[in-house]
Amino acid sequence: MSTDNYTSPLSERYASKEMQYIFSQDMKFRTWRKLWIALAETEKELGLDITQEQIDELKAHQDDINYDVAKEREKLVRHDVMSHVYAYGQQCPKAKGIIHLGATSCYVGDNTDIIIMAEALKLVRKKLINVLAELAKFADKYKALPTLAFTHFQPAQPTTVGKRATLWMQEFAMDLEDLDYVLGSLKLLGSKGTTGTQASFKELFDDNNEIIDKIDPMIAKKMGFECCYPVSGQTYSRKVDTRVANILAGIAASAHKFSNDIRLLQHLKEIEEPFEKNQIGSSAMAYKRNPMRSERIASLSRYVMIDALNPAITSATQWFERTLDDSANKRLSIPEGFLAIDGILDLCLNVVDGLVVYDKVITKRLMSELPFMATENIMMDAVKKGGDRQELHEKIRQLSMEAGKHVKVEGKDNDLLELIAADESFGLSLEELQESMDPAKYTGRAEYQVEQYLKNVIQPILDANKEVLGMTAEINV
Repeated sequence: MSTDNYTSPLSERYASKEMQYIFSQDMKFRTWRKLWIALAETEKELGLDITQEQIDELKAHQDDINYDVAKEREKLVRHDVMSHVYAYGQQCPKAKGIIHLGATSCYVGDNTDIIIMAEALKLVRKKLINVLAELAKFADKYKALPTLAFTHFQPAQPTTVGKRATLWMQEFAMDLEDLDYVLGSLKLLGSKGTTGTQASFKELFDDNNEIIDKIDPMIAKKMGFECCYPVSGQTYSRKVDTRVANILAGIAASAHKFSNDIRLLQHLKEIEEPFEKNQIGSSAMAYKRNPMRSERIASLSRYVMIDALNPAITSATQWFERTLDDSANKRLSIPEGFLAIDGILDLCLNVVDGLVVYDKVITKRLMSELPFMATENIMMDAVKKGGDRQELHEKIRQLSMEAGKHVKVEGKDNDLLELIAADESFGLSLEELQESMDPAKYTGRAEYQVEQYLKNVIQPILDANKEVLGMTAEINV
């Protein structure tokens, strides 16, 4: 490993090998050659003087790219596409004269970008579905476990641990809907020439519009796409990159919210992310168990959300049929957005798969607040025994304030039930009051909602994608 130059932490620490390959040089330049083959085949099938021998020669060298030749040529001509045309031609002397015929650089550059983004979205989709699958297991397991819910991070009415998990799942499921829409809408640029007018093909095919109209659909089919964008300048609209980056940013926002909740729950000692046997939480405080993975999710997610601004600004600032100020930005923003979201989803998968639930701590915290939440039921029971609702309401308000003072000022346990039992106007014994302290009575339809959500929303997704389930994530550091 080289230690005297910069290496991206996205490759070294976060992204999977699978995602790294999608944005590798091999993937890029092998796709270029596939596109040149598709173009040559299409032109041959539409009547140009291209032989099968030439096509076979191109196919024989589709994957064994002579990088050294291309690199030396680029030093001379300062043009990456023509350098690779030259290198391919060196390997394919019979086909040399028909490589890239009628095309411009964006034919290989832009079509490859679309193909790579499509492949990357498929991998993101696969991991997103597996995160949903793991969360579904978690939600089902803890669908009936009462826990203290929070609004404004202040104690509110109880919910269940499983119901809270459905809130995380719903956001990821929305991301999946958005991803499927954008992935399904991706089209190739096709081969439209220097300003999108297909002028070169008008010359090659003697102004025969009927033949020229077949070029893009045939290329798209050979490359696994349904169609090409109907119009373009030299490039496909950079609005496409914006839509893709926004999908990644949406997933990042969902992951960030999930990770924040886990970090807060770990602070409360209710739920913890996995902590390995030999893991060190702090160099100074040996006892610490920091939510490192969840913090990393939050950190990378912020990067992805901000990164989405790059394609948006690039799209907005393109001039007429094309400018080249998109190129350097695209080389960074699109791959890095995908590499980062890949790492985020691996972390989410790892965290959910190993979540530790401390049910006794959860119950203890809930029970410390439940007397306040049960006061309406207590008041109704007291009214049934002949009490005055308005007077009892005022008494409960006063006693709640007193109990709150005992907890917050004096550091004592919540003694609201004892205070109510001691007040004769309620006519309720401590035993009767304690009987009303079953947390399950206060979680509403939470358990039912979990069951219905898993059955009606999540299970259909999992059933339709059985072939991608079963992933596990390995965290590098």
